[in-house]
Amino acid sequence: MTIVERGCLVLLFSLCSNCVIADANPQRVIELVEGQRDRSVAIADQLWQLAEMGYLETQSSQSLQDYLGENEFDVVNQVADIPTAFVATYGSGAPTIAILAEFDALPGLNQGPVPVRQVTKEGGAGHACGHHLFGAASSTAAVALAKWLEESGTQGTIKLVGTPAEEGGSGKVYLARAGVFNDVDVVLHWHPGDSNSASPASSTANKSGRFTFHGKAAHAASAPHRGRSALDGVEAMNYMVNLMREHVPQNSRLHYVITDGGDAPNIVPERAQVYYYVRHPDKDQVVTLFERVTNAANAAALGTGTEVDIEVMHGNYPVLPNYTLSRLAYDNLVQLGGVSYNAEEQTFAENIRQSLPGATKELGSQTQIQPFKFRQGMGSTDVGDVSWLVPTVGFRTATWVPGTPAHSWQAVAAGGTSIGHKGMHLATKLLAKTAVDLLQNPATIEAAADELKRAQGEDFKYSALLGDRQPPLDYRR
Repeated sequence: MTIVERGCLVLLFSLCSNCVIADANPQRVIELVEGQRDRSVAIADQLWQLAEMGYLETQSSQSLQDYLGENEFDVVNQVADIPTAFVATYGSGAPTIAILAEFDALPGLNQGPVPVRQVTKEGGAGHACGHHLFGAASSTAAVALAKWLEESGTQGTIKLVGTPAEEGGSGKVYLARAGVFNDVDVVLHWHPGDSNSASPASSTANKSGRFTFHGKAAHAASAPHRGRSALDGVEAMNYMVNLMREHVPQNSRLHYVITDGGDAPNIVPERAQVYYYVRHPDKDQVVTLFERVTNAANAAALGTGTEVDIEVMHGNYPVLPNYTLSRLAYDNLVQLGGVSYNAEEQTFAENIRQSLPGATKELGSQTQIQPFKFRQGMGSTDVGDVSWLVPTVGFRTATWVPGTPAHSWQAVAAGGTSIGHKGMHLATKLLAKTAVDLLQNPATIEAAADELKRAQGEDFKYSALLGDRQPPLDYRR
């Protein structure tokens, strides 16, 4: 045996032709990703068919746990008192690289894998944000990294975090609050999209609440004076909030749906409910705006002779970009390249584009990498809370036809085809390659950590926007 020293590692190389030689070549992980490609597609398709919503993703979560367990990960389930949350760990020692894996679907967006609107299950859910691809890619990237650690003898820990209920459930906030990321050095994540981008980006902070008004029922024709309409409370609140829109910062977002408006026109509604989202790029502004919405609710109850219960449903910080990590991911994305369509996929894309009038991205742009520049998104994600605690980097790959918006049936359709699979596979390679670079270059991790401290500021103390409430495990029932 010949002993070769590499830093603190001592690797044993056998000179016999029948032995596997340890290989720390970072490109080797791409080959290992390729070896997981078929399994990745199978898992993604299974999750796409299941289309389970937030905190109800029992089978989807178990499928990912089983796959990771088969590949010798130590799997801990029901993390943070969430039945579908889990953490799967492989390796030992520092650094610890966490990879996020989402897998929840959206209500009412069921769709077949075809370029025309085709509901296959009336009222069913659909993966309109591509989280089935997210979960599958992250998990197979983790497995490829585990194999790379084993082959190369490299020290480090891979921590795949199964994060349920991103869509309005703030799953990651509860995991962060429970300390799941306390021992993590870097967090990697990605998201399906209609283009390829690894630029530093932020999102809006978000706080949501259900406002349930309680009145007195009465016959709406013969005894209306004896009733107090809970629906009047909802409508009065909405009217005041809509007047607020003129007097809030322009990059605010206030939107709502009436989830309960009463039972029948001839009954003064005893109960009514409205569900609000409040967004702004600054978390402190969100707190202020939500207080104003709450004041409108209380005033509406007073003015209509009703009572109102307010339940904070979720709250997310804005994503804190990390330029050190974004540059690394971007350089790797440029090296890997974009997504190309075969003839069948091109036909699918051309057909689905007919349902996307006004789309600004051109067909063919899925082959390109978007320029490196800061991007302010107006959506929200519970990744935001994680990014304020640990250096975090994310990116998007073209899993949808260019011009496709998230939360659309077109996104569901493409996500169930090879177009979605190709974008997912690109994401798997980028996750794995970026993680290997970090494992081999601790100075990059140190620089990312220093950047996070500067961005947090000296007085930063994390406090979840959703307060101390427990996970709303039934919010999608």
